[in-house]
Amino acid sequence: MSNWADGRTGDRQDRYGNGAADAEPEGARAMPQIRRTAPPPPRRPAEPAPGYDRAQGPGGGHGGVPGQGGYGDGAAHAAGGHDDGYNTGQVYGRGGPAGRGGPAGPGGHRHGPTGGGSGGRGPRTGAPDWRKRLKIGSIAFVVALLAVSAGTYFWADSKVRREVDLGQVKDRPAAGEGTNYLIVGSDSREGLSDSDKKELHTGSADGKRTDSMMIVHTGDNGTTVLSLPRDSYVTIPAFKGKESGKNFPAATHKLNQAYADGGPELLAQTIEFNTGLRIDHYAEIGFGGFRNLVDALGGVEMCLDKPLKDRDSGADFKAGCQELSGAQSLAFVRQRHQEADQDLGRMRNQQKFLNTLANQAASPSTILNPFRLYPVIGSGLDTLIVDKDMELWDLASMFWAMKGATGGDGKQMTVPIASANFPTRSDGVAVKWDTAKAKQLFDQLKKDEKVTVSDK
Repeated sequence: MSNWADGRTGDRQDRYGNGAADAEPEGARAMPQIRRTAPPPPRRPAEPAPGYDRAQGPGGGHGGVPGQGGYGDGAAHAAGGHDDGYNTGQVYGRGGPAGRGGPAGPGGHRHGPTGGGSGGRGPRTGAPDWRKRLKIGSIAFVVALLAVSAGTYFWADSKVRREVDLGQVKDRPAAGEGTNYLIVGSDSREGLSDSDKKELHTGSADGKRTDSMMIVHTGDNGTTVLSLPRDSYVTIPAFKGKESGKNFPAATHKLNQAYADGGPELLAQTIEFNTGLRIDHYAEIGFGGFRNLVDALGGVEMCLDKPLKDRDSGADFKAGCQELSGAQSLAFVRQRHQEADQDLGRMRNQQKFLNTLANQAASPSTILNPFRLYPVIGSGLDTLIVDKDMELWDLASMFWAMKGATGGDGKQMTVPIASANFPTRSDGVAVKWDTAKAKQLFDQLKKDEKVTVSDK
């Protein structure tokens, strides 16, 4: 039965495939308007599923279902015709039961990532997740920073020389408000060679004596740096000699005699007895350690109002701002003969220098530079002698307190003096405190009140 209406000739009918009278489908037509290109090589079909009949060929059935031809060239192959290159036989669009998105191969079987073949699109790669990467990087940085900080802490803590036992101090006053640090500069020549002693003008005396003494009080009303003249005429409490084991009665002598007789513990006891202030921590540095600390910092810049020259200490400085090396700094804090009031003038220079030193040691250029920070920590802690209860946190607090002594509510002063040339029977000329003003000052420090007493 013909699909064409009456009146159509057979020759007309033969021009269209669906209306052909032949039982076999017509072959591919030549289409001159289409530019022909060489067909791509046939794709290798995917491994057939179980039940696939290879004998039926690429157009055979699968699982009892006849294979479906391609859109264009499938029919031509089935009829033995030629391929005009118009279509490769691949079908794009929604896949069947095998999945979506893959092209169809011979026999209608789909290929691709979800269709079982190799002709489909690969998985789409998304943009990098920068938020996730930033989070991971931040965590890694924090972990590394904590590890370095912990390592630095334990390394520094292992260098602290905790040699002074304040627990041996007898008849101690009650603790007051705030914290009191006793800072001592000794004339110890420990670690110095003969050439060092000559360069630093230290001499070669045996033993140790105190060259300077300061109480650094810190609390709610700021920091007060209080210098105690080494020639202060005070009462040294009764004590028992460390080496001789002999008991010595209480007696009145210069303050530095206490250190010479009983070391740091007797010095702390003598200061507590005469001031009523409880010493919470002790720190001492000798000549060699002082020089090394300044050199590790790269020198300390000092501004002098007038030129200084002292043959005994080796000081020889012009007026104005200049950078002092470790040896020069030691000469500066030790010189006294050019000062009208000698020891009192030297103490003012020491306060000024230590404040500058603390500010420079705690500056960002030192703390944030490991090539500068580690040598400073190493040189300072190797020669700094402290009490057994002193932790690194206490040391840091002490330096920060000294750094802030000249700002805000900070104050630098000397214990009020009644006479700088007080004659004694056995100790020559000494320094006598102004008893009334000194007692008022010590009471204010013990209660952590604002200091109103003047040292003038």
